[in-house]
Amino acid sequence: MSVGQCCEALGVSRSGYYKYLKRTVPEKEKEDLELAQIILEYDLKYKHTLGYRRMTMYINILNQKNYSEKKIHRLMGILGVKAKIRRSRPGYRKVKPEMTAANILNREFKASKPNEKWLTDVTEFKYGQRKCYLSALLDLYDRSIVGYEIGHSNNNELVFKMFEKAVENNPAARPMIHSDRGFQYTSKMFNTKLSNQGCTQSMSRVARCIDNGPMEGFWGIVKSEMYYLNKYEDYDSLKSAIEQYIYYYNHERFQAGLKNMAPVQYRSHA
Repeated sequence: MSVGQCCEALGVSRSGYYKYLKRTVPEKEKEDLELAQIILEYDLKYKHTLGYRRMTMYINILNQKNYSEKKIHRLMGILGVKAKIRRSRPGYRKVKPEMTAANILNREFKASKPNEKWLTDVTEFKYGQRKCYLSALLDLYDRSIVGYEIGHSNNNELVFKMFEKAVENNPAARPMIHSDRGFQYTSKMFNTKLSNQGCTQSMSRVARCIDNGPMEGFWGIVKSEMYYLNKYEDYDSLKSAIEQYIYYYNHERFQAGLKNMAPVQYRSHA
C-alpha cells in the first residue's frame, strides 16, 4: 500500500504526514516512549504481576530513577498494562483440635529482629486431577520464607520436615511460632518439637484467618504471581515452579515495607 493510500485510509493528509515525520520530538515525549518500553518489558518479565506501585518501585530501583507513581500509573493506563486480579481464597475445613495454645501473637505482626516471630500454614495446589501441598514458615521481621516443604499429602510429616529445615537453617532460633488450629499444629508431637527447640507456640482463634494474616497474604502472592498464571499437568513442574518462586520472593522481590529491598537483602542489614 502506498503512502497516499495509507493517508487516505487513516483520514490524514499527505502533507500532514510528512510534516509529522520532520517534526522535533519533545524531550518529555521521548522520555515517555522510553519509559513505556520499560513498562512493557517489566510487565512481560514479571508475568503481569506488577501493579503501578510495584512497577514504580522496580523501575526506580533497577534504573536509578525517581519517577512518581502517578506518572507510571498514567502510562500503564495508556498501555493497558495492569496486574492480574488476585483470586479470593476458598474457605477451609474445620478440624477439632487435640490440644491448643493461646493467641499470644494477638495480631502483633511486627518483629524487632530476625527469628523473633514465625508464622506457618499449609496451602494446596492442583496439577492435572491431583493436588500437592506447600507448608512454609514466614519470618515476620523481613517476611522471608525461612523453611518450606512440598509434598503429595497434607500430613504431619509435611509440617515436621518443614520445621526441621527451618531449624537447620537457623539453629539458634527460638521464635514464637504462630499457626491456625490445623491438626498438624495441635498434635503433641509438634508441640514437643517446638519445646525441644525452645519455641513458644501461639494459635489463631477459631475461624479467624486474620489472626494469621501475613501468612494468608503470602499464599495470595504466590498464587496470583505464579500459580494462577500457568497450568501445571505434573507434580515435578509444579514443584519446580514453587521452588523457583520462593527463591525469587526471598532474593529478588522488592517490597516497599522493607525499604524497597528483597527479604534476604533486608535481613542482611539487621
